[in-house]
Amino acid sequence: MANIDKVLLTDPTLMFKKPQDVVEKKDLTREQKIEVLRRWEYDARELQVADEEGMSPDVPQQTLLDAVLKALRSLGAEADPEHSAPTKQGGS
Repeated sequence: MANIDKVLLTDPTLMFKKPQDVVEKKDLTREQKIEVLRRWEYDARELQVADEEGMSPDVPQQTLLDAVLKALRSLGAEADPEHSAPTKQGGS
């Protein structure tokens, strides 16, 4: 996929509407799917903190985070606390 680097480095929502779309993408390897979903997880955790601090986005962030984590589990991805968001939800 030509744009995978752009997606990994910026925002998965540029190419995917929902986390399950990543799982179903045929031309991505399992590892690429996990990388995209990890980026999405990081972003969802950051937005969850913003939501808690009164900077509410339009999408309920817990729902989005749950969908991302479900997609990661469906790929057999292990938890990755070393690369989680630097927030009170994700660590460091």
